Amino acid sequence: MSVHASTRTAEVPVRPRRPWLVVGLSALVGFLLTVVWSAHFVDSVIGGTVADGLLGHDADATPIAGVGAGVVFAFVSGLAGTFTACNIAAFGVMAPVAGREGGTSDRVLGVLRPLARLSVGMIAVSAAYGVVVALVGTGMPQFQTATTDGLAPRLVQAMVVYGVVGLVMVYLGLAAAGLVPDPLARLARRWPGAPMVVLGALIGAFLIGRPFPLFRVMFRDAAESGNVFYGAAAFALQSVGNILVMAVLLLVVTWSAGARLGRWFAADPRRRAVLTSAAFVAAGVFLVLYWDVRILERRDLIPWYPVAPWV
Repeated sequence: MSVHASTRTAEVPVRPRRPWLVVGLSALVGFLLTVVWSAHFVDSVIGGTVADGLLGHDADATPIAGVGAGVVFAFVSGLAGTFTACNIAAFGVMAPVAGREGGTSDRVLGVLRPLARLSVGMIAVSAAYGVVVALVGTGMPQFQTATTDGLAPRLVQAMVVYGVVGLVMVYLGLAAAGLVPDPLARLARRWPGAPMVVLGALIGAFLIGRPFPLFRVMFRDAAESGNVFYGAAAFALQSVGNILVMAVLLLVVTWSAGARLGRWFAADPRRRAVLTSAAFVAAGVFLVLYWDVRILERRDLIPWYPVAPWV
């Protein structure tokens, strides 16, 4: 599914009637999310509580005892990190696949196929990074805590990774709106499933910059082990845990309301283009503003950025 593949009729791209309005409102949503988003609540209250409950101990403070425990910890911490600021971006861009026409089995397969392709790209990138971490060890920037102007190397790495991923998502959103050329169109014509693999690679890249506390526990254990197989498996499993809730939600929506959604999309093909564009733009703007601009303000490197009182 390219950015336009699901919105094409006779090879003619179907675009939103008012593309700039879609882009503008979506960018506003992405911005407002950065204003109200509380990392402490999502990472510690939700993520920490889920991980502690599933593991039966303090996940952040208890050392990982062996490879087996590390594999379990990787999956559980990935599941607990479902709603972290980096992973939430994956939800919206997958929404259009839930609305398919046909029988229940066809609709479910219509979700499972793109999810499988997404997983291929995601696991390839996250597993490769796990191998790098195991080989390089504690020399990785994510171990460096010394700060310069309030910015530690691991935070700089997060800002670069999420800034780049965010810009890519914004561009894909503009392409879905028909405002710029679709960079995946040629690839999709030759390999229709390839663009979903690319999206999975973007999601897998979240691990390269993730500062989520539980991820750092797993990161250190993999780096100190020096075991490339363990590193690859642990990082891949955390990515799988990250999207498991999203996959289940998509399947539930597809099973219960997929036929109605399919008819709604079919009634006006522009609706799928609107949703795809809006999801990419909102996610991309959120990533760029949250991980780059808002962090600079929190480190007093820029004078002001609006945040809610509870942040």
